[in-house]
Amino acid sequence: MYRFNLIIPVTEYSSTEELDGQYKDLVKSAYEACSTSYAPYSKYCAGAAVLLENGEIIKGSNQENAAYPSGLCAERVAVFYANSLYPEVPVVAIAIAASVAGVPVKEPVYPCGSCRQSLLQSEQRFQKNIRVLMIGSEKIRMVESIKDLLPLAYELIIDN
Repeated sequence: MYRFNLIIPVTEYSSTEELDGQYKDLVKSAYEACSTSYAPYSKYCAGAAVLLENGEIIKGSNQENAAYPSGLCAERVAVFYANSLYPEVPVVAIAIAASVAGVPVKEPVYPCGSCRQSLLQSEQRFQKNIRVLMIGSEKIRMVESIKDLLPLAYELIIDN
């Protein structure tokens, strides 16, 4: 038997002021997306903003449904919308934010398992890493690839 540890490299920022300009805009867009959330049940308004390789920023927000779990998370709304608008353009980064009653949550917002798998699929589709910014009002955490958040992931390999 061999036992090993997985190490996840995470960069933490104390505020948006420490981020590069394009990521400041991405964080702002993620917070803006929270305002379009439909969250009558949880009251947890999540927003995501996707930066595409062509410079476009696409926003998405969580959409709840009484027939739970038929709703959709902000991250998947943003990525699927970006892929439908620009099917040949890779995602460079995604920022994820949330608020409750209009107040940003303190701790960074992490994508759920379904969103992690969807983001991984996008990385695999374009063979490019997606930087993930998880935003809280007191700190921002960033990883260089969704693989950092989904280690030992299933990867579909198709031989032609």
